[in-house]
Amino acid sequence: MKKSRLMIFAILVLAGVLIAQLNQIPNLDKQLLKAQTTLKQVKTSQEQSQMIVSSPQSQQDNVSKSTKMVTSFVKTFSNQPTSSYSETLKGLASQKVINELTQTFAPSVTFSDKAHYDVPIVAIKNSWGSDLKYLVIAKSDVQSVAYTITYDTDEKQVTDMSRLNLKGAFDNEK
Repeated sequence: MKKSRLMIFAILVLAGVLIAQLNQIPNLDKQLLKAQTTLKQVKTSQEQSQMIVSSPQSQQDNVSKSTKMVTSFVKTFSNQPTSSYSETLKGLASQKVINELTQTFAPSVTFSDKAHYDVPIVAIKNSWGSDLKYLVIAKSDVQSVAYTITYDTDEKQVTDMSRLNLKGAFDNEK
């Protein structure tokens, strides 16, 4: 009799443990899905980091090509009449930038037919990632103009720009 009570008690305890474990299954499924999602994100991030670290030459080539494109863009809009921006800048800049240039920047800068702008300085601020940030100075005999330009290497065009104020005279020959 004592053994049968002990057996019944043991069976009830084991049944209680089994029921408690069965109730934990949905929570464990949620934790598993969350862990799998986190693992995928970490793997993706690791692959991107390895790609950047393992291919600095590729990133350097990207920066070099982008710098040439930004220089070309500034020379193009600095030495063209405002009315031709929509045709000449297509493919070099987003429509937003072209509109800003036409409506905001160009009227505030003297781009005459006689003035020729050179681009003596193109300095990169951020060289990692898909958005490269540049400081560009365009200089003519009359004035110098500074811009911050964002170039998207994925879209291969200028996606944002702003004009900076230059204080004093800029002379790159000193």
